[in-house]
Amino acid sequence: MKKQLSSIVLLLALAACTSAPMADTASSQVVEDSVKTMIDTSACEGFGPQTPRDIDNVNGTNSVVFPMAPAPDNMNLCNIHFHNGAENKAEAFSVKKIVDEANKDFGGFQCAISTNLSAAELAPYEGNMCDGVKPGDTIEVHWVHSSCDVAPGPGLGSCLSDACANPSLRVETKVFTVVNDRNAINMLDYSDVVQRGGKYQAKKLPTADGNNVSFLGSTTGPKYTEQSCSPLQVSWNVNSDCAKVDIQSLSNFCADNVFDENDAHGVRQLVINPELLSPIQ
Repeated sequence: MKKQLSSIVLLLALAACTSAPMADTASSQVVEDSVKTMIDTSACEGFGPQTPRDIDNVNGTNSVVFPMAPAPDNMNLCNIHFHNGAENKAEAFSVKKIVDEANKDFGGFQCAISTNLSAAELAPYEGNMCDGVKPGDTIEVHWVHSSCDVAPGPGLGSCLSDACANPSLRVETKVFTVVNDRNAINMLDYSDVVQRGGKYQAKKLPTADGNNVSFLGSTTGPKYTEQSCSPLQVSWNVNSDCAKVDIQSLSNFCADNVFDENDAHGVRQLVINPELLSPIQ
């Protein structure tokens, strides 16, 4: 990438020199602006595979390979959080969520089922304790696991310790449409923490139902882009289906949880550059 960028910069400079005198500041400014644009839009180098991605697309050419993390029951659950809008993309959650119509910016993806909800399912929930999420929204929930001997807590810092600064990390992922319906999935069934075999675990994981795609990637969140990559190496297991989750149960989770999570996180834009994606086996 650096060699390609240097060659293009040189060609632009030569073109400017042959098309206008050296004193032509307008031509010089064109070159500077063009170079800046290319630098701003070039992919970050030397990083491992990134996330989020289109999990229906198995292609990727990133050469960084690391071992897939152990199964979740052999790791400690260290954090649960959710994003407003699916960060990853699949057939079941591929509806673009527009948040700025003027600039066509979007906040991830929505479930297809979210476009055909009843008035009752979309009814506001009084006393909602989750900031930034309401019935009709799509959320992507991340169950983060660590190989460190740690207890569940706030943020990804809970997945590390002074004695374990470079853990294996695993994220189990499920996408939901939030509805006002007590018959929908109860979030507490998947967020209550238990201990099994000396490990902290979720009461159960929605990815245990199958239809999952596993791949090597990174951490997510809006501070990362294709130009500013995440350095952390993460094994992902993403369920490819959408389901409905009850807003009351989600509100109950936000009201009281060991992870100190009560609001929806922002989304990282979809990574599409194959140089930043791992091949899905």
